[in-house]
Amino acid sequence: MLEGLVQHDHPLTIQHVFDRMRRVFGDSEVVTLGDEGVQRASYAQVTDRVDRVCGALADLGIEPGDRVATFAWNSQHHLEVYLAAPCMGAVLHTLNIRLFEDQLVYVANHAKDRVVFVDASLVELLERVAPRLETVRHYVVMGDGDPGSLPGALRYEELIADAKPGFAYPELDDRQAAGLCYTSGTTGNPKGVLYSHRSNLLHALATCLGDAMGLCAADRVLPVVPMFHANAWGIPYAAGLVGSDLIMPSRFMQAEPIARLIEEERVTIAAAVPTIWMDLLRHLEDHQADLSSIRRIVCGGSAVPLALMKDWEERHGLSIIQAWGMTETSPLGSVAHPPKGPTARSAGPTAPARAGSCPWSRPGSSVPTATSWHGTELPKASSRSAVRGSPRSTSGTPRAQTASTMVGCARATSPLSTPTASSASPTGPRT
Repeated sequence: MLEGLVQHDHPLTIQHVFDRMRRVFGDSEVVTLGDEGVQRASYAQVTDRVDRVCGALADLGIEPGDRVATFAWNSQHHLEVYLAAPCMGAVLHTLNIRLFEDQLVYVANHAKDRVVFVDASLVELLERVAPRLETVRHYVVMGDGDPGSLPGALRYEELIADAKPGFAYPELDDRQAAGLCYTSGTTGNPKGVLYSHRSNLLHALATCLGDAMGLCAADRVLPVVPMFHANAWGIPYAAGLVGSDLIMPSRFMQAEPIARLIEEERVTIAAAVPTIWMDLLRHLEDHQADLSSIRRIVCGGSAVPLALMKDWEERHGLSIIQAWGMTETSPLGSVAHPPKGPTARSAGPTAPARAGSCPWSRPGSSVPTATSWHGTELPKASSRSAVRGSPRSTSGTPRAQTASTMVGCARATSPLSTPTASSASPTGPRT
């Protein structure tokens, strides 16, 4: 092999996202909706606080490869831990607040979480399972509120205030683990998906492409899709990479606060599951809201009903774009922009093929069509579909050098058609 000499040794890590947030996009902002209105922080302020979070984690004894769990809504605090854990060499483990208690206990113990950052509004939920969490040594409460009976609970703001400014970030291998999500879209116990730095960074790059979500520095992005599930479709890292502002709804995901955020914060891209857009559509029947700033609505989690697409386009002039993916695909797998060509143009913006279809896989992933990647003939409508990409799924205990049981391949377990440019999938994303 003739080895290349240009940037061939540059590691593709989350530290690159963090560095761009600090050095290139310091004026971009994170807006979080709270009980008393919105709170704002520039990327420069956020990255300075991330330094302190890393220092605090080190003071708590967190070492490279240790799992740092979060149990939280979409917020500035959650974003800070999203960045701090992988950038210091630990592994971010987002605990899904909607799991059954036994499942929550299983994934926390299976992952061997060392510390849990919990939103104050979710303390009561975590209290119920805390006595059964075998490896957790510290609980950190983010926001105001009673820490309840959580053993030795620490206050987030006090913890980082006591930490020294600045942090000596280690040099990381882009193949080492950066994040851990457990998918409940499976049989038996949830399965762990261990993401590398390389996987998450390449996913962020692909997400920003025009035929994916198309994020850019001018955007103000509203991720209603939760950061505690499937990495919020990769939006936090993608936004940080290109400098998009992030508008965080926290626990306020009802139609009225979402409409208010879109209007007051001039949101340009919003991402949520179909039920959110259904509720907002009903809310707008009786309430006025200025949605003129929106240029793209991304919808996933299940198939988008064609009626919902038509209603949004006819009443508000906005097109919903169906996205498909799984926890095992980082998670964005494909995005169903209208296909090009005279047939698509004549069909108009509500072409039925868009409903539930995802014709193009994102760069970095591969979705087979008539023949699977290992050469087996697949029917056009199958109960299984295989995709290839950089994330790896593992059922073993996460370690710094975890071997993949599926060798870079994840299999979907929900029924779907094999996505092609002319074949629509009857179901949407399984994440």
